[in-house]
Formats: sequence, structure tokens, C-alpha cells
Amino acid sequence: MNAIAHMDWSYWMTRVDLVAAWLVALVWLIHLVQAAVGMRELGDLGHAEFDNTPDPAPKVSIVVPARNEAHTIEPALRSLRNLEYPSYEIIAVNDRSTDETGPVMRRIAKESGGAAVQVLDISELPDGWLGKTHAMWRGAQQGTGDWILFTDADVVFRPDSVRRAMAYAVKTEADHVVLFPTMVTLSAGERMMLATFQALIGFGHRPWKVADPDSRDYVGVGAFNLVRRPVYEKLGTYAAMKLAVVDDMELGRRVKQHRFRQRVVFGRDLVRIHWATGALGIVHNLSKNFFAYVRFSVALAFGAVLGLLLLNVLPFAGLLLASGWTSAGCAVAVLCIFAAYLGMSPKSGIPPGYIVTHPISSILLAYGIVLSTFSTLRRGGVLWRGTVYPLDELRGALD
Repeated sequence: MNAIAHMDWSYWMTRVDLVAAWLVALVWLIHLVQAAVGMRELGDLGHAEFDNTPDPAPKVSIVVPARNEAHTIEPALRSLRNLEYPSYEIIAVNDRSTDETGPVMRRIAKESGGAAVQVLDISELPDGWLGKTHAMWRGAQQGTGDWILFTDADVVFRPDSVRRAMAYAVKTEADHVVLFPTMVTLSAGERMMLATFQALIGFGHRPWKVADPDSRDYVGVGAFNLVRRPVYEKLGTYAAMKLAVVDDMELGRRVKQHRFRQRVVFGRDLVRIHWATGALGIVHNLSKNFFAYVRFSVALAFGAVLGLLLLNVLPFAGLLLASGWTSAGCAVAVLCIFAAYLGMSPKSGIPPGYIVTHPISSILLAYGIVLSTFSTLRRGGVLWRGTVYPLDELRGALD
């Protein structure tokens, strides 16, 4: 009887493994086809058709919030001063910094040559605000441009970046333009993590669908969120997003929610950013805001971890340990993942050979999600630049 029971158990476990392997393969096949077709529809600012200046050129207010960013703010502001665009202003917001951020801003503002830099100092944070959203709100208030470009203090711009973006925005009659930055990587660990991020693009939000007003997909990128001022004001400005931890995506969500024209574009080397140092640095950055990204839902966080492991670790494990048709299903899934690496490599410059580290980086990403969830729950809020924002208030601000 025990032998029969064991045989039945083994039989059904084998069948479960077989079905799971081919379901994972099917998910990757569908994702790969959608991404392969969809990504081709995205604009690329590097094309010659966008190598011009709109006439007339709408004025752009570039808002750069910074808190204790003395080590990155100088190259960021210098790159903005050297933009080729004829009509723009730079508003550097010093948000309660305790390092040399403010003095560096003021020194660059006093220098001659290039576009002028306006420095806005913030000494206190009002109740009910996150520091960054408040800084961007204040910066946008001070600006006078027809368009507002929200960026970060560690982003370096190529001289023709804004000119090309505005040529695209005017030509396509866009209301919100999101430019994917070029991620600077200084180590194998950083390339490993970013390659996995790129392979997974589209699982959460499909960039190729954001232009469809009937889809729920939206995108926002902190390095380059370019929005028409009238649209920004109709959204309620950042005053309506006071406690948005993932502020860039929240801006994108509201643009799409109000059915304004949102566009996502590529542009290799137009804007560059070194996101974090090392693989664990990227995990740490993920742990700061992923729980907020899933709107503080434990169920969604758990689902993200489970999905990461099933879709990205199981195929590699099955390829090594399984046999027969189960192994074949895992092989199909791994081939699809490799195709995703191969397709994104020209955009990122990361060799597709990093596919061999994919299960390791996927486990690290899952760890980052778990860390984000449990640290936020344990602390009872989000820790951001030295300030703890209570979880009850953050959840209460969601709509």
C-alpha cells in the first residue's frame, strides 16, 4: 500500500512539474512576442528626424530637487547649463541639505557662461509632504516654462537631449514624454542586476501600450519626466501627490488616468545615470520603494516574489534537474529569457551573456522585495533621506 501511495504521489508530482514548466514557457513566449513587436513601436530620439529645434521653441523649466547630493549635483547642473536648447531655465532646489549641496549650487549659479541656474533653498518641510514631492512642487511653482522637466540630481544630460525631446513632443503632440535613461554600470554586479530588470520590462507596465488611451499601462521615470505645464496643473500639481513615494510613476499614472497623451521613448546616451554601486546597492535602492510601488499591499508583494521565482529561477533549476518534456519546457523558457537579453542589449550595452547570472539576480530582486515589505512594516513607515513617513498616512493618501 505504501509503495502504491508513493507511486501515485510521484506520478502526480511529475505531472505538476510538467504543467508548471510549460506554463512558465508559455508566459515567456507571450511576453517575448509582445515585447518584440511592441518595443519597435517606441520612438527613438537618436533618429535624425528629431535632430532639430522646434520653431517656435516652447520654454522648458527644468526642476532639479536635491538633498545631500553634493557629490553628484555639480556634473548634473553643468550638463544642464550646456544644453543646446534655446529657451529653458534651470531651477535647482536645495531641500534641507546638511552637506555642501547648497554651496555647490550657488557657486555654479554665480559662474558666467551657459544657462542661468536659479537656486531655491528649502529650510523646513511642511506637514503632510514628502521632501522630494515638496521640492518639485516648489521648483515648478517658481518656473515660468510652458513645459516642466522633472529630473534628478545625479542625471547627466547630453547637450542635444532636451532639444531632441522637445522636437519629438511637438511633432507627436504629446502631453507627457518619458525618456528611458542610459544606465551607467561600473561593475559586473550592476550589469547583472540591470540586465535582469531590462529582461523583465513589460511584466509590470508595458511601455509600448502607454500611448493607447484605453490601456491601463503607464510609465514615469524620475530621470526624465517632461510634462506640459497646463497638464501638470490639471493633474493638481504635486500638491495632489504630496505623499507619493514613487513620485515619478504616480505622475505617469495620473497623466494616463486623465487620458492625456503619454509617450515613452529611447535615446541612447542622451541622459545618463549611475543608479547605485554594486548589485547590493541596487537591491538596497529597490528595498526603499518597492512596497510603495505595489501600493503597500502585502498580497501584491508576495505575488511579485512568487512570480519572480517561478518565472526566472524555476526554468534554470528545471533545465539542470528535470528530464524529458519537463526539461524541454524549461529549455524553451530559458531560450525566451535569452532572446529578451539579446533584444535589449543594443539599447543597454550589456552583453547578453549575462543570462547565466539571471537566476542569481532574480533571487536578489526577490530578496529586495521581501526586505522592502518587512522593513516598512516593522518600522511602521518609509524611511527616506533621514525622515520616517508613517505607513498609515502613506496608505491614506492613496486613491
